[in-house]
Amino acid sequence: MSSLKIKKTDSFELECNTIASDKSISHRCAIFSLLSDRVSIIKNYLLAEDTLNTLEIVKKLGATVETRDDTLIITPPKKIKEPDDILDCGNSGTAIRLYCGLLASQDGFFVLHGDKYLAKRPMKRVTDPLKSIGAKIDGADDGNLCPLAIRGRKLKSFDYESSIASAQVKSALILAALNSEGISSFKEPLLSRDHTERILNGMGAVIKREKNSLLIHPLTKPLEPLNIKVPADPSSGFFFAIAAAIKPGSKVVLKEVSLNPTRIEAYKVLQKMGAIVEFLPKEDLYEPIGDIVVKYNKLRAVTVEENIAWLIDELPALAVAMAYANGVSVVKNAKELRVKESDRIKSVVENLKRCGISAEEKEDGFEIRGGVMKEAKIDSFGDHRIAMSFAIAGLGCGMQIEDTACIKTSFPNFVEILNTICEVESGD
Repeated sequence: MSSLKIKKTDSFELECNTIASDKSISHRCAIFSLLSDRVSIIKNYLLAEDTLNTLEIVKKLGATVETRDDTLIITPPKKIKEPDDILDCGNSGTAIRLYCGLLASQDGFFVLHGDKYLAKRPMKRVTDPLKSIGAKIDGADDGNLCPLAIRGRKLKSFDYESSIASAQVKSALILAALNSEGISSFKEPLLSRDHTERILNGMGAVIKREKNSLLIHPLTKPLEPLNIKVPADPSSGFFFAIAAAIKPGSKVVLKEVSLNPTRIEAYKVLQKMGAIVEFLPKEDLYEPIGDIVVKYNKLRAVTVEENIAWLIDELPALAVAMAYANGVSVVKNAKELRVKESDRIKSVVENLKRCGISAEEKEDGFEIRGGVMKEAKIDSFGDHRIAMSFAIAGLGCGMQIEDTACIKTSFPNFVEILNTICEVESGD
């Protein structure tokens, strides 16, 4: 089992143009290329385990993929083909849920599976609404766990109101609606991350927003192909934003990052905590892109209870900032954390306690009293965000993290960048 030992470090300055490409956008670009009838060009695609699995599925569905330098050239099939093997989504909830929506409305038989961690994650949030509009999906635990078997068919249009704000649920229903019999509507309690609507509209789909609802028109012809450069991932960059925020005298500049408003909420929370954060826009085609500058300033406690869907992935890293802050921080309305790669509420609280921090687990979040972090041995629970969050925590006190191979699922060069600001020892 791989591990990392992080040595306590001094202040640092880091200008980084090698932050991992955006994982969410990379997944979507690969999958959405199947909706065109022409060649898509995708630059700066994330070459991590999760997104490579997604790309391999694209191939199994009939596309050809060519790589030239940092560019993917995807030639879609005339028609999505029935594969002769199981479609392995690895550790990715995004991949399996989006493929559910896409394949439920395509002719053929498809089986989606993943690793031991993905096999424990709930799928009914996607399979139930899809089945309610005519999809034929079955799986373990009455369709709640993978492997998921899908018998694709043309679906009915729908009016669906989701009880949760989830970009994965929304994206699955949008993909199903594109091959339905009429205009569909999807409503969620709050706006979740909106990469799917942005990219698909950029390809020529007709998806209109009315307050918290989307009207989705079925496709009358194949979409325009993609010609896109995937920006750096603000969720990945956020680990180094936290690093600067907790180390006195430190500064980090994150280059060419997505500045999508639904992706930078965690940085705004960090601002509220006292860190100095600047957003420097550069361009806006499929996505707004620019630089983010974060400088150290003494942190204070904060309550996080709004726009949770916009920062759900960054909450483990924010928990580290809360542990270094003055006062008691509270996270509410984040029950979704319990069904991520690990139960992140439990994972965060248990590991903070190992570091000598007073933390209390709540049903939908946690409370953290800032204090003095101590070096400890951390269990990642096979969760890449837990592993990376506590690696960053170690900059102030030293840390040993067990089971760190999971980092490669989303941020393959995380340790390489971390090694430029502190000493890192890797072990088996």
